[in-house]
Amino acid sequence: MFVTFSSLFSFSGIGTSRFNIPHMDKAVHFTFYAVMVVLGYLAIPKSKEEGIGRSKLLWYIVLFAVLYGIIIEVIQHVATADRHGDPLDALANSTGAIVGMLAVRFLFFRVPSLK
Repeated sequence: MFVTFSSLFSFSGIGTSRFNIPHMDKAVHFTFYAVMVVLGYLAIPKSKEEGIGRSKLLWYIVLFAVLYGIIIEVIQHVATADRHGDPLDALANSTGAIVGMLAVRFLFFRVPSLK
């Protein structure tokens, strides 16, 4: 809900930042979607994870995040007056989702060593 609100709410007229950092919005998109994938994976109960398989479940979460990011960009372009869909935002969303998946794999899929 936070990502949806942040993506569709009009922030015009609100002083959102004193600093003008080029392409900062892409970093924000990247971060939102990386965190979305990690939290999505952590929110799934272990019983579901075991039934479907951890790797397959993670791919479903990433696919959802990528499609969700594309849909939000289309909605911004079509249904909002002062927000505009940007293909580079969709790319940042997708890249963030993939990096989130890699983070989950690194943090939770590693086999403990026998040492």
